[in-house]
Amino acid sequence: MDNKRRTVITGIGHYVPPRVVTNFDLEKMINTSDDWIRERTGIVERHWAEPGVGTSDLATEAALRAIADAGIDRSEIDFIIAATLSPDHYFPGIGVMVQAKLGLGEIGALDVRDQCSGFIYALSAADQYIRTGTYKKILLVAAELQSSNLDFSDEGRDMAVLFGDGAGAVILEPNDSGDGRGVLSCHLFSDGRFVNELWMEKPSSKDNPTFRTEFFEQGKFYPRMNGRTVFKNACDRMPQAVLFGLKHLGLTVGDIDYLIPHQANDRISQMVARGLKIPEEKVIRNISKYGNTTAASIPIALSEAVKDGRIKPGMLIALTAFGAGFTWGSAFIRW
Repeated sequence: MDNKRRTVITGIGHYVPPRVVTNFDLEKMINTSDDWIRERTGIVERHWAEPGVGTSDLATEAALRAIADAGIDRSEIDFIIAATLSPDHYFPGIGVMVQAKLGLGEIGALDVRDQCSGFIYALSAADQYIRTGTYKKILLVAAELQSSNLDFSDEGRDMAVLFGDGAGAVILEPNDSGDGRGVLSCHLFSDGRFVNELWMEKPSSKDNPTFRTEFFEQGKFYPRMNGRTVFKNACDRMPQAVLFGLKHLGLTVGDIDYLIPHQANDRISQMVARGLKIPEEKVIRNISKYGNTTAASIPIALSEAVKDGRIKPGMLIALTAFGAGFTWGSAFIRW
């Protein structure tokens, strides 16, 4: 491994489907209100895909934007990493589908299933491949389409108002210049004791047959969450992951130019800022426009901040996420 080499983002892009669903639209579908949603989540609207559109379609659109931004030919990509909890099919994952839709050669495609932490987990894997010289141009895409499997009953409404569809993608390449730019470190954590606090219980390989009518009738194919437990852990774990990474790098919270947390709930993002004692103006938050796009939320927010000029060369960007599993982590990038 070249100790000087770092993994740098050379292209970035995001895509959300054109259909906008406001809180007022949800009032007509669910027993909820715009005031309730805004107060508890900070969400005003989200984007939902139309029937017939799959997660791999969103991923491909984001990938095309990242490829164009990098100024490379798609044939130069030599590996794909795709992160999602909502693949088009139970199997295979979306990595190979993105590979086919982009018309790439017979390159490898790795699928990462770490839910809301998926982008950071995928970035960690990509960083190792780049730094060891295994691959030179990696497409990392995180995409989600959850609007097709939401429970609009009173039992499921607290989760149904949260989710939006979208995708973010980056092109990753080696930087051997020694200028300090690139991924500085990634830090990954998990605690499987909390699996059933945030999960989709069915389908399950433990059941034979896997799909049974009573599972649908019982709503076990919908995502479920213990909101209080998830909220508390997210507010605790994300700051812990950031502080762990800063200590590893010999840096302080004051060195961070921007923090991009997973956009799960705006109250969580605010609590993370308070836990780190970082000014809220240094915390990038866009959940009001997109809702919770799970693995895609960090790259969408990063892409927006790069495109609008907030993120500039030389800045230290901290990423942190928390999600089902429980999984959580942090990553630090010198832009």
